[in-house]
Amino acid sequence: MTPGFSPASTQPPGTTGTLAAPPGAVGAPAAPARPGRDRYLDVLRAVALLRVVVYHVFGWAWLTLLFPSMGVMFALAGSLMARSLKRPAAGVIRGRIRRLLPPMWAFGVVVLPMMFYLGWEPVKEEGVWWFLKLANFIFPVGAPPYPWHSGDQAGVFESTWAGQAVGPLWYIRTYLWFVIASPVLLWAFRRLPWVTLLAPLGATAVIGTGLVTIPGEAGNAIGDFAVYGSCWILGFAHHDGMFQKVPRYLTVSVSAMVMAFGLWWASGHLTVDGWDLNDIPLAQAAWSFGFCVILLQYSPSWQELPRRLARFDPLITLANNRAVTIYLWHNLLILATISVIDLLFEIPGVDPTYSPLIEDWYTVLMVITVWPLIALMIVAVGWLEDVAAQRGPRLWPDGRKRGRTDRARARSHRR
Repeated sequence: MTPGFSPASTQPPGTTGTLAAPPGAVGAPAAPARPGRDRYLDVLRAVALLRVVVYHVFGWAWLTLLFPSMGVMFALAGSLMARSLKRPAAGVIRGRIRRLLPPMWAFGVVVLPMMFYLGWEPVKEEGVWWFLKLANFIFPVGAPPYPWHSGDQAGVFESTWAGQAVGPLWYIRTYLWFVIASPVLLWAFRRLPWVTLLAPLGATAVIGTGLVTIPGEAGNAIGDFAVYGSCWILGFAHHDGMFQKVPRYLTVSVSAMVMAFGLWWASGHLTVDGWDLNDIPLAQAAWSFGFCVILLQYSPSWQELPRRLARFDPLITLANNRAVTIYLWHNLLILATISVIDLLFEIPGVDPTYSPLIEDWYTVLMVITVWPLIALMIVAVGWLEDVAAQRGPRLWPDGRKRGRTDRARARSHRR
């Protein structure tokens, strides 16, 4: 498992509209939104979350090619942000930040005491300046601190558990940066759409290849912002109906070439993890961009799930309503599955008769075990997402137990 990975959007999905003016026109208005949720975007977010969890259990590099979850989630969030910015920007930004921070604070309230209990002494190591870093657990403009080693190998978690647990917070930081920058980015996109759309790819070609090196955490933050910037701005294009202005064959062809470039670049810059695009910034940016273009070009804008997907409606609804909770906690819960599975060895007769079988299927057992743990965490702290969104708390918001009034209230809270 790798601690730094690429995450899910935290907002409910939006809709696709048509332009009243060309996307490059000054002051071009956003497309009128259709009523209801865009269930196609809901499906994409649920798939992205599923892929993130599976990737962090198995560590299969090819999953970053099969479905670039982080790029997809940033693109979805960008579309929703463009829709929300029809309202005053200051209020939209406050609302986004308000919905993001309480779930993160709950995560910090649990994880920080665990770090201290297992022997972390940051003040002794770094002095009082460490408290400035600690502020990133409150407002994550930078990277929240954590010990490189915590506890010991014989403990409940391996000694690198803190880095893996805190790993998802890079996404929270990058999302926050995009939210704050969105009014300016959207203004630029509606005046110079192609320049704004492609500029992050150009920045990644400079920063992500080592041509220009920005040291420290600032370099990581700027690099992430550049890698996924074009995906976020693709969300603007999706909302404003730009895909309807460009022939489909042209967008698919160009996207395929961009993705092919990403593969070519990756082939010459493979790391110890092989084709894992998370370790190859320019390849990640190019592949995610092309992939998202194709997904959004073919966006069917479902108001209801098709018959074949309808059976998964509760799970898809739940995943979208608890995306922040699932994303924040899943890595720590994956680590917790090890302690749960190891209890099997304590059952009389299991060892040595069945222990080889358990070891052979260990990662499969992990991916099976993590979902009940995620479900418990949804019940335990997921309701904070509702409180942060200024609506009534719900323990299991899968859409099946709400009446018409509740559904109408949920639609009114869409961002």
